[in-house]
Amino acid sequence: MQYRRLGNGPLTVSEISLGTWLTFGQAVEREAAVRCVHAALDLGITLFDTANMYAAGEAERVLGEALRSSGRSRDQYLIATKVFNPVPPEPDKGLSAPQIVKQLDRSLARLGVDYIDLYQCHRYDKETPLDETLEALDRAVKSGKVRSIGLSEWPVEKILAAADSTKAHGWTPMSSSQPQYSMLVRKPEAQVFPACREHGIGNIVFSPLAQGVLTGKYKPGQPPPEGSRAASPDTNFTMETLGRRFRSDFLLAAVEQLNPIAADLGLTMTQMALAWVLRRPEVSSAIVGASRPEQLAANAAGSGIPLSTEALGRIDAILNPVVLFHPVPPKPAWKRWLGRYLSH
Repeated sequence: MQYRRLGNGPLTVSEISLGTWLTFGQAVEREAAVRCVHAALDLGITLFDTANMYAAGEAERVLGEALRSSGRSRDQYLIATKVFNPVPPEPDKGLSAPQIVKQLDRSLARLGVDYIDLYQCHRYDKETPLDETLEALDRAVKSGKVRSIGLSEWPVEKILAAADSTKAHGWTPMSSSQPQYSMLVRKPEAQVFPACREHGIGNIVFSPLAQGVLTGKYKPGQPPPEGSRAASPDTNFTMETLGRRFRSDFLLAAVEQLNPIAADLGLTMTQMALAWVLRRPEVSSAIVGASRPEQLAANAAGSGIPLSTEALGRIDAILNPVVLFHPVPPKPAWKRWLGRYLSH
């Protein structure tokens, strides 16, 4: 396992991290989840990503239990969680100062820890002044309950506005961004990655395997393989909805053409897909999910693999016609300036 610094913040993270979305507290039984966490630690994975709303708080509880039972000291792993969405059955949400205080304390209690290594804004809150959010997060860091702060899926103009405001006020700057990024979803390349690079923000990317499609297990014209989450009658609706857009026969036929490239490189499809994501210096870590420890071993093997320019060219030649979200060209400089000015 290789490790990278997360932006200009205090954390150094494993290139592969374990996420709990759609798995812990839901599709994966508690004992299996605990085994996955222990296996991840044995493989050198140090970053574990969750959110307060995953499984209505149960994902945090399971993750905390698994980490405490691992026998590892608290400084041997990093916990990243998030705030914004409602945690059922309560309807309140957002990034107001009172909400951050309340949800942070509840996350700490569910996780069973004294501090969270990375506290992330799950989405941008249009109803709360940005400075109120940033000041509340700065207080959380100064209180010792949080080590570093980040964001997930924010518009680039809000990332830039947050960077400007934290610098102007002397508040704790954002050290991480969490966008969706894979061979099939490349939107962050045009604006988010450059903005993060400019302001010392690292990226922890989710869905690097495009809901499992880039592993090669889904075949054109065939139903999902038995045992896969997509084939399960208990499949989470969110996972099925997001995953379905990756499973047209046209797209799957293109993904199938990647097999010879992976074979020529001596890699599995999973390893190649993770290596492709990690080729970007802006990416600090790629979040993977797992329901069995052996899946994690296959994912962890994607760390530290260089891809040649020739291999990258072959991949692009095949996938360019089916990439779902291409990079969006950045706005002209005057439009970026105007947007940042109006956001204050």
